[in-house]
Amino acid sequence: MSKILFAEHDGSHVLKFAGDIRLNLAPTLNGFLQQIGKNGEKAVVLDLTETTCMDSTSLGLLAKIAIASKAILDVQPTLVTTNPDVTRIVRSMGFDQIFVIIDHDMHTCDEAFELPTHVMSEELLREQVLDAHRTLMNLNKHNEDCFCDLVDALESEKQPCNSPARATG
Repeated sequence: MSKILFAEHDGSHVLKFAGDIRLNLAPTLNGFLQQIGKNGEKAVVLDLTETTCMDSTSLGLLAKIAIASKAILDVQPTLVTTNPDVTRIVRSMGFDQIFVIIDHDMHTCDEAFELPTHVMSEELLREQVLDAHRTLMNLNKHNEDCFCDLVDALESEKQPCNSPARATG
Protein backbone atom coordinates (compact mmCIF):
# COMPACT_ATOMS: atom_id res chain seq x y z
CA MET A 1 0.00 0.00 0.00
CA SER A 2 1.32 3.41 -0.98
CA LYS A 3 1.06 6.29 1.44
CA ILE A 4 2.65 9.52 2.54
CA LEU A 5 3.03 10.21 6.24
CA PHE A 6 3.58 13.66 7.71
CA ALA A 7 5.23 14.67 10.96
CA GLU A 8 6.96 17.62 12.56
CA HIS A 9 10.36 17.11 14.17
CA ASP A 10 12.55 19.86 15.64
CA GLY A 11 11.01 22.54 13.40
CA SER A 12 11.25 20.40 10.28
CA HIS A 13 8.34 19.11 8.25
CA VAL A 14 8.92 15.46 7.46
CA LEU A 15 7.26 13.52 4.66
CA LYS A 16 7.76 9.76 4.89
CA PHE A 17 6.93 7.85 1.72
CA ALA A 18 5.96 4.20 1.96
CA GLY A 19 5.46 1.76 -0.89
CA ASP A 20 5.25 2.47 -4.58
CA ILE A 21 4.86 6.25 -5.01
CA ARG A 22 3.05 7.03 -8.25
CA LEU A 23 0.96 9.55 -10.13
CA ASN A 24 -2.11 8.94 -7.95
CA LEU A 25 -0.34 10.70 -5.06
CA ALA A 26 0.54 13.77 -7.14
CA PRO A 27 -2.37 15.87 -5.84
CA THR A 28 -1.32 15.10 -2.25
CA LEU A 29 2.28 16.11 -2.97
CA ASN A 30 1.11 19.26 -4.71
CA GLY A 31 -1.00 20.13 -1.66
CA PHE A 32 2.08 19.84 0.55
CA LEU A 33 4.08 21.92 -1.93
CA GLN A 34 1.53 24.73 -1.70
CA GLN A 35 1.92 24.86 2.10
CA ILE A 36 5.72 25.21 2.29
CA GLY A 37 6.60 28.22 4.41
CA LYS A 38 3.07 28.87 5.65
CA ASN A 39 3.38 26.92 8.92
CA GLY A 40 6.62 28.21 10.39
CA GLU A 41 8.76 25.23 9.46
CA LYS A 42 12.52 25.72 9.30
CA ALA A 43 13.31 22.80 6.99
CA VAL A 44 11.87 19.96 4.94
CA VAL A 45 12.93 16.31 5.18
CA LEU A 46 11.79 13.68 2.69
CA ASP A 47 12.19 10.15 4.03
CA LEU A 48 12.28 7.50 1.28
CA THR A 49 13.53 4.66 3.50
CA GLU A 50 10.27 2.73 3.03
CA THR A 51 9.84 3.64 -0.65
CA THR A 52 10.04 0.74 -3.08
CA CYS A 53 9.63 2.65 -6.36
CA MET A 54 8.76 6.13 -7.67
CA ASP A 55 7.49 7.23 -11.06
CA SER A 56 8.84 10.28 -12.87
CA THR A 57 5.86 12.48 -11.96
CA SER A 58 6.51 11.87 -8.26
CA LEU A 59 10.21 12.55 -8.77
CA GLY A 60 9.34 15.83 -10.48
CA LEU A 61 7.12 16.85 -7.59
CA LEU A 62 9.90 16.03 -5.11
CA ALA A 63 12.18 18.28 -7.16
CA LYS A 64 9.55 21.03 -6.99
CA ILE A 65 9.41 20.62 -3.19
CA ALA A 66 13.21 20.95 -3.04
CA ILE A 67 13.21 24.07 -5.20
CA ALA A 68 10.39 25.66 -3.18
CA SER A 69 12.10 24.79 0.10
CA LYS A 70 15.29 26.52 -1.01
CA ALA A 71 13.43 29.55 -2.39
CA ILE A 72 11.01 30.01 0.52
CA LEU A 73 12.90 28.68 3.55
CA ASP A 74 16.39 29.42 2.22
CA VAL A 75 17.54 25.94 3.17
CA GLN A 76 18.34 22.91 1.06
CA PRO A 77 16.00 20.07 2.05
CA THR A 78 17.18 16.64 3.17
CA LEU A 79 16.34 13.41 1.36
CA VAL A 80 16.87 10.13 3.25
CA THR A 81 17.10 6.94 1.20
CA THR A 82 18.38 3.48 2.07
CA ASN A 83 17.01 1.48 -0.87
CA PRO A 84 19.90 1.18 -3.40
CA ASP A 85 17.49 1.31 -6.36
CA VAL A 86 15.77 4.46 -5.12
CA THR A 87 19.13 6.04 -4.25
CA ARG A 88 20.42 5.31 -7.76
CA ILE A 89 17.30 6.85 -9.33
CA VAL A 90 17.38 10.06 -7.29
CA ARG A 91 21.09 10.52 -7.92
CA SER A 92 20.64 9.86 -11.66
CA MET A 93 17.97 12.58 -11.77
CA GLY A 94 20.43 15.10 -10.33
CA PHE A 95 18.82 15.32 -6.91
CA ASP A 96 22.24 15.71 -5.29
CA GLN A 97 22.13 19.26 -6.73
CA ILE A 98 18.92 20.19 -4.92
CA PHE A 99 18.88 17.94 -1.82
CA VAL A 100 21.24 16.93 0.93
CA ILE A 101 21.09 13.17 0.37
CA ILE A 102 21.58 10.88 3.35
CA ASP A 103 21.94 7.24 2.34
CA HIS A 104 21.76 5.65 5.77
CA ASP A 105 18.78 5.18 8.03
CA MET A 106 18.11 7.93 10.52
CA HIS A 107 15.25 8.57 12.87
CA THR A 108 13.04 11.16 11.14
CA CYS A 109 9.82 11.17 13.15
CA ASP A 110 7.92 9.59 16.01
CA GLU A 111 4.30 10.53 15.58
CA ALA A 112 3.19 10.77 11.99
CA PHE A 113 -0.20 10.81 10.34
CA GLU A 114 -1.13 9.82 6.83
CA LEU A 115 -1.78 12.71 4.49
CA PRO A 116 -5.22 12.49 2.93
CA THR A 117 -5.33 11.52 -0.72
CA HIS A 118 -6.72 14.27 -2.92
CA VAL A 119 -8.61 13.80 -6.17
CA MET A 120 -8.53 16.22 -9.09
CA SER A 121 -9.79 16.46 -12.62
CA GLU A 122 -7.92 14.74 -15.44
CA GLU A 123 -7.03 18.14 -16.91
CA LEU A 124 -5.50 19.44 -13.66
CA LEU A 125 -3.66 16.16 -13.15
CA ARG A 126 -2.24 16.39 -16.69
CA GLU A 127 -1.02 19.91 -15.88
CA GLN A 128 0.72 18.62 -12.73
CA VAL A 129 2.34 15.80 -14.69
CA LEU A 130 3.54 18.25 -17.32
CA ASP A 131 4.87 20.70 -14.73
CA ALA A 132 6.63 17.93 -12.79
CA HIS A 133 8.41 16.74 -15.93
CA ARG A 134 9.39 20.27 -16.93
CA THR A 135 10.95 20.64 -13.49
CA LEU A 136 12.96 17.44 -13.96
CA MET A 137 14.06 18.61 -17.42
CA ASN A 138 15.35 21.88 -15.98
CA LEU A 139 17.65 20.08 -13.54
CA ASN A 140 20.12 18.84 -16.15
CA LYS A 141 20.72 17.89 -19.78
CA HIS A 142 20.30 14.16 -19.10
CA ASN A 143 16.78 14.73 -17.76
CA GLU A 144 15.97 17.09 -20.63
CA ASP A 145 16.92 14.36 -23.11
CA CYS A 146 14.93 11.73 -21.19
CA PHE A 147 11.68 13.66 -20.85
CA CYS A 148 11.49 16.02 -23.85
CA ASP A 149 9.39 13.61 -25.96
CA LEU A 150 6.93 13.05 -23.11
CA VAL A 151 6.61 16.78 -22.44
CA ASP A 152 6.09 17.46 -26.15
CA ALA A 153 3.38 14.78 -26.29
CA LEU A 154 1.59 16.14 -23.21
CA GLU A 155 1.77 19.69 -24.55
CA SER A 156 0.36 18.63 -27.92
CA GLU A 157 -2.58 16.94 -26.14
CA LYS A 158 -3.49 20.31 -24.63
CA GLN A 159 -3.67 22.10 -27.98
CA PRO A 160 -6.93 22.24 -29.93
CA CYS A 161 -6.82 20.34 -33.22
CA ASN A 162 -6.82 23.52 -35.31
CA SER A 163 -4.02 25.32 -33.43
CA PRO A 164 -0.51 25.49 -34.81
CA ALA A 165 1.93 22.93 -33.48
CA ARG A 166 4.35 23.96 -30.76
CA ALA A 167 7.70 25.06 -32.14
CA THR A 168 10.56 22.93 -30.94
CA GLY A 169 14.20 23.63 -31.02
